Parts: sequence; structure tokens; C-alpha cells
Amino acid sequence: MPLIDTHAHLDFYTETPTDRDEVLRRAYDAGVHTILAIGIGEGPSTMHQALEIADSTKGAGLPAVYASVGIHPQEAASATEEALNRLVKLALHDRCIAIGEIGLDYYHLDNPEIPIQKRAFVAQMRLAGELRKPILIHCRTSELATPQAKEKFGAADAWEDLLGLIAEHWTPTGLGGIMHCFSGTVEQAERSLAAGFHLSFAGNLTYPKSQAIRAAAELAPTHRILVETDAPFLAPIPLRGQRNEPAMMPHTAAALAALRGISPEELASVTTANFKNLFPSTR
Repeated sequence: MPLIDTHAHLDFYTETPTDRDEVLRRAYDAGVHTILAIGIGEGPSTMHQALEIADSTKGAGLPAVYASVGIHPQEAASATEEALNRLVKLALHDRCIAIGEIGLDYYHLDNPEIPIQKRAFVAQMRLAGELRKPILIHCRTSELATPQAKEKFGAADAWEDLLGLIAEHWTPTGLGGIMHCFSGTVEQAERSLAAGFHLSFAGNLTYPKSQAIRAAAELAPTHRILVETDAPFLAPIPLRGQRNEPAMMPHTAAALAALRGISPEELASVTTANFKNLFPSTR
């Protein structure tokens, strides 16, 4: 059973003119036959790139590529009315199946102030609700940030803020979504699941210090787990430190399968079914 990579930044593969094509062929050869390309670009002006890749990736020996579109919290100050209108136009394309990645990020010093991030997040949840598309959530706390970033964001808790906004603005839509690269605690996993989200696990699941992530991966219901790369970031062990790509995802999938006491084949079957249930147009 082939795997689905639920989160990859395919527009980042530009080192050579054929870089992306080679990455996609290696993915297919490694058993990754579907990829959700994340459409945040380097800001709203380039969030169309994932959709272009999804549109142009066709042929034998290549994965099926779908796309999302969204404004990352680091770019929240750019979530103008014009940018949001552009997002809607892109989201209407039939290869665009989700809005994201969106959310809150209190990690980097140069990230927008919290009210700006919250406004952009709420605005995109509202549009996603109107468009009836699931959302892909990014959440990063200031816990491990630099002292300067910790000072800037103070006692604010990105998870608490995020889950509160979701309860107010997203849960009433009855739609689901994905907690991308889930890196929270067991409690945050339980609250995310209760809010209707799937938990997607990336290469950091395999890192020695990721005990909380592994605990969340063990407790999540079978019908709510997904697997991803977040490529080109977070290469799994034994490839940590290298540029990540979808072809490396079987390492993460095998680790998740072992945690849950099932075979890699069963893990592939389960996560594929979960993805297609969340995104019926990919069936």
C-alpha cells in the first residue's frame, strides 16, 4: 500500500532546474504516491506555486499532487484584504483541497505581534469555513525560543490561544483539519482530537527527545493519524541533518507503525484511508 505525504513544501526544491522532478520521482519510487503540496510560498505573492506544481505534475512514475493555499503566521502582517481575496480565488481550484498552513507562531523574534497573527488566523478560518475546506494548522510556542523572543511574546501560550480561537471560530463549522507536524503534549493532542482534528506526525517523531510526541502518537485513535515529511525540513533518523524530501517518509511511517504495534503496510493503509476520508475529492 503506497503512502501519502500530507505536508511537503515542494516549491522549495529549486537547487537545479530538474531538482523538483527528481524529488518527485524518488518519492514515487519510495512508495509515496500522493503528496499534499503546501501553498504558503514566501508570502501571499507566491502562495500560488504549490497549485502550479499540483497542476503540472502528471505522468507515469510521478505522485498525484494536491495543493493547499494559505498565509503562514510569520507572514500574518501581509494578510491584507487583497491577499485574502487572492487566497479565495486560488482555493476555488479543484486541485486545492485545504487552507493552510495557518495558525500561530510565537517562536521567532521577528514574527508579527500576537494580535496581528490572531487576526490573520481568524480571517482564514472564516474563509475556509465559507469554502468548506479543511484547515492545516501550524502551532509553535516560545518555549524553546531565544530570550529575546520569549521577552517579546511573554507569558502567552500559542497552544492555549490557538485552541481557544479554534473553539470559537472553527468548531462551529463542523469541518475538520490537520494538526500539522504535531509537536504538542498528550493533553494538547487530546484537545485537538476533541476539536475534530487529525494528528499528522513528521520526522521529529523519531528524535530522541520527542517523548511527548511519541506518547501522543500512541494514544491517538487509529482513524485520526496521518504521516508527513514537512519537507525539506525535519529529516527523520537515520537521515537527520540532511535535506528532507518525501522519499524519506517511510522512515517516519515505520517508526509510527512500530509505536502503535502494527506493520508498516497497515500503517500505510490506515493513513491513506484517513486522508481520503478527510479529503473526499482525492478518492
